[in-house]
Amino acid sequence: MEKIKQSQLRTINWGIIGLGNIAHKFAADLLTIEGAKLYAVASRTQEKGDEFASQYNASKAYSSYEALAQDENIDAVYIATPHALHKANTLLCLEHGIAVLCEKPFAMNMGEVNEMISKAKEKNVLLMEALWTYFLPHYQYVLDLLKNETYGKVLNMEADFGFYRAFDTSSRLFEKSLGGGSLLDIGIYPIFAALSTLGIPNKIEADATFFDNGADSSCTVSFGYNKNVTALLKSTLLEDTPTEATFYCEKGTIIINTMFHMPSTVSVIVDGKEETKDFNYKTIGYNYEAIHFNQLLREGKTESPVMTFEFSKQLIKLLDEVREIINLNY
Repeated sequence: MEKIKQSQLRTINWGIIGLGNIAHKFAADLLTIEGAKLYAVASRTQEKGDEFASQYNASKAYSSYEALAQDENIDAVYIATPHALHKANTLLCLEHGIAVLCEKPFAMNMGEVNEMISKAKEKNVLLMEALWTYFLPHYQYVLDLLKNETYGKVLNMEADFGFYRAFDTSSRLFEKSLGGGSLLDIGIYPIFAALSTLGIPNKIEADATFFDNGADSSCTVSFGYNKNVTALLKSTLLEDTPTEATFYCEKGTIIINTMFHMPSTVSVIVDGKEETKDFNYKTIGYNYEAIHFNQLLREGKTESPVMTFEFSKQLIKLLDEVREIINLNY
C-alpha cells in the first residue's frame, strides 16, 4: 500500500490545557507537523490564554479547562498542568470523548493511573502518557542496539538527571502537594531508561534527601536484575549532573550523551575507540510523540503500541515503590 502523505490526511485539531513552559515547547513543535493544528488553549486566566493563542496561531483561547473540553471541534488535548491535576484534567476530556496525550508522570500514583485508563476504555477514547523520550530517534536507535545485542548483553547501566535550582516555595517544582521534588519531575527519566531497556527489577533500593517542606531534593535508586545486572539511577535538584544514560555491554559501552531524555547524540566505545552518532534534530523533539499520536487517532486506535497502558502502569508502580522506600507521601 502506498504511503499516504501527511498533507493528504485529515487535520487533527489540538487543544492544550495548562500553558507553562512545556506547553510552549509542545506548541512550537506542533507548528512543524503537517496535518496538525493548535486549535484551542485553556488557562486559568483569559489574558494568558489569549497571549498563548496569539503566539502559536490558535483559533480559540478559553479561561477554563471545562470550556475547552466542551468544544466539539477538538480532536486531541495535550495536558501540561502540574502532576496533581493530571487525573482530573484527563477524566474531564475523556468524558467529552476527546483523545488525551497527558504529560508525564501520567498521574500521582497507580490508583489514579488505573482510573484514567479505565475511563479511556469505558469511553473507547485514545489515551497516552506523553513520555516524549520514548519516541525520539536517538532513543529508539539505542533500544534497537540493545534489543539486537549489537554489543552483547547489558551488564550494568547508569542514568542520572540533575540540575541546581534555588529552593523556592512559589515554584511548582518544589511544591510537594503538586508532586514537586526530584523524583516525579526528573527522576522518572532515569527510571524510565531502566524500565524500557532492562524491564522490571527484582530488587529495589533507594535513598533520598528532602527540602524543609518535605519535597525530595535528591533521590538515588538501585535496581537489581537477574545475573547481577544493576541499574544505578539518580535525580537531584541540588547540583548539575551529566544527565547521561550509559549502558555497559559485553563488547562495548553505549552512552546517550548529556540531556539523554531530549534530542541528543549517542556515543559507542569499543576497544577504547569512541564513535558518536548525531541525529541532526531540527525541532525541540515533541513532534515525534505528537506525530505518533496523530496517526493512532486517524487509525481509530485507543492505545499506543509503544507507550502502552501496561508500560505506564509499570512505570508508575516503580515510582510508587521508590516513594514507599524513601517514605515520600503526597
